[in-house]
Amino acid sequence: MSEPRVSIHGQWSSRWIFILAATGSAVGLGNIWKFPYITGENGGGAFVLVYLACIACIGIPIMMAEIMLGRRGRQNPINTMHTLAQESGASRHWRLLGWSGVVAGLLILSFYSVIAGWALSYIVKTASGTFEGADGDAVSAVFGDMLAGPGGLLFWHTVFILMTMAVVARGVKSGLEKAVQFLMPALFVILLVMVGYAATTGAFSQGLKFLFNPDFSKLTADGVLVAMGHAFFTLSLGMGAIMIYGSYLPHKASIASTTFYIAGADTLVALLAGMAIFPIIFANGLEPGAGPGLVFVTLPIAFGQMDGGLIIGTLFFVLLTFAAWSSSISLIEPAVTWLVENKGLSRAKTCVVFGAMTWLLGIGTVLSFNHWADYKLFDKTFFDLLDYLTTNIMLPLGGLFIALFAGWVLSRADSREELQMDDGLGYRVWLFLVKFVAPLAVIVVFVKAIGLI
Repeated sequence: MSEPRVSIHGQWSSRWIFILAATGSAVGLGNIWKFPYITGENGGGAFVLVYLACIACIGIPIMMAEIMLGRRGRQNPINTMHTLAQESGASRHWRLLGWSGVVAGLLILSFYSVIAGWALSYIVKTASGTFEGADGDAVSAVFGDMLAGPGGLLFWHTVFILMTMAVVARGVKSGLEKAVQFLMPALFVILLVMVGYAATTGAFSQGLKFLFNPDFSKLTADGVLVAMGHAFFTLSLGMGAIMIYGSYLPHKASIASTTFYIAGADTLVALLAGMAIFPIIFANGLEPGAGPGLVFVTLPIAFGQMDGGLIIGTLFFVLLTFAAWSSSISLIEPAVTWLVENKGLSRAKTCVVFGAMTWLLGIGTVLSFNHWADYKLFDKTFFDLLDYLTTNIMLPLGGLFIALFAGWVLSRADSREELQMDDGLGYRVWLFLVKFVAPLAVIVVFVKAIGLI
C-alpha cells in the first residue's frame, strides 16, 4: 500500500488517547461486576493465574490482529473487511465478519444498557440511604422490586441510552476523546479510593491472599474454560469496537506496545476491583462466590452495615456506571460509522436511528425480568437469548475469524508493514499465536459455551 488510508471520521489526537479509548471499551461491567464473582466461584488465585495466561496467549494476539485490520482498512468493520479481502484476493464474504461485529454490538448495547441502568438506579438508592442497616432479606427485596417494576427499568435504560448517544453524536474528537479523557482517569481514581478503603477493613490481607495465593486444588476444568472465555470477552474482541477504534489510530503508533498497555490496564482494573471488593466481603462475613448477585445484592448488605458505607457504596455504583458508559460508546460506534460512510447521514441523525433501535430492543430485556419472565424460547427469556447469542456465539466466531483472516489471509508482508515489525522473533511468536493457539482456544471456548463438551 503506497499511501496509508485516512478515516473520514478523523483520528485520535495521540496514541495515549487511543489507549484510554480502547481501555474504556474493554473495561466495563465484565471487570467490575463479573470478574470478582467468577473469581470467587472458581477458587481465587489459581483462577487469576490462568486468566492472566489466557490474556497473554489469546487476548493480546487477537487484539493486535483486530487493531491491525482496523487501521489498515480505515473504515467501518463491514467496509474494512470488504476492502482488505478484495486486496488479498479473498472471498467478498469476509465482509460478513464486519456485519457480525456491527450487529453484535447493537444487540449487546440493547441489554447492556438495561443492566447499566441498574447501576444508575443503585447510585440513587445507595446515596439516599436505602441500604443503611439493611439485612440480606431487605436488600434482596429491593433488588427484586426493582426488577419487577418495568417502569423504573425503562426509565434508567432510557437515561443510559441518551448518555451514550450524547457522546457518540459528537464524533471522535469532540465526543469520544473528551469522554474517555474524563471517564477513564475518574474510574481509576474511584477504584483506588475503594482499594484504600478496603485496606482499612481489617480483612485486606485475607482479600489479597484469596486473590493472589493460588490453590490449584480449587480450580476445575470448567474454571479453566471460564478463565479462557473471560480473557477473550473482557477485551471487547469480536464485536467491531476495537476494529473501528483501531481505524482512528495514528499510523506511526506501535500496535504491539499499544495493545500491551490496553490489556495491562484492563487487567489492572479487574484486579483492583477484586482488591476493593473481596476485603469488604470477608470483613462482613459474606460469601465471595455469591455469583451474579455479588454486586447488586451481597455488596449492598456490606455497604449498609459499614461505617461510611453510604459514601463508599455510592462511589462504587458511580464507578460501575462509568465503566459501563465507556464501553457502551464503543458498542454503537461501528454501526454509526457504517451508516455515515454508506448512506451519507450525519452522526447526529445516525445516532437517533440506532439509539432508537437499541432502545426499542432493550424494552424486550426490561420485560424479560417481569411481564415476559414466563415466555421462553429454547428455555431462555428474551434477555437470556440475546446474551447467549452474542456472548456464546457471535463474539467467539468474530474473534476466531479475525484471527484466521489476520493469520492466514492477510499476507505476511502486509501484516508486518501494519504492525511495524520485521520478520524477527516477536512477529513470529505473534503469528504462531494468532494462526494456531488463539483460534484453537476460541474454538474450545465456543464448543463449551454451546454445550457440546
